[in-house]
Amino acid sequence: MRKEIHPDYKTCVITCSCGNTFETKSNVESMRIDICSACHPFFTGEQKIVDAAGRVEKFKAKYAQK
Repeated sequence: MRKEIHPDYKTCVITCSCGNTFETKSNVESMRIDICSACHPFFTGEQKIVDAAGRVEKFKAKYAQK
């Protein structure tokens, strides 16, 4: 491998929208994510709709008339 071409590898704090935080290694200082293993439906067994752009409401409004 060539030397001095790789970015710095440092501790990164990951913050989920549910409030869960954990640390890992990355080349960035922090990240914000929408879904983590603490709130993902596969791991929790509960259904959760993540709607950042209002798509669910648009779909319901579009097909509610029919």
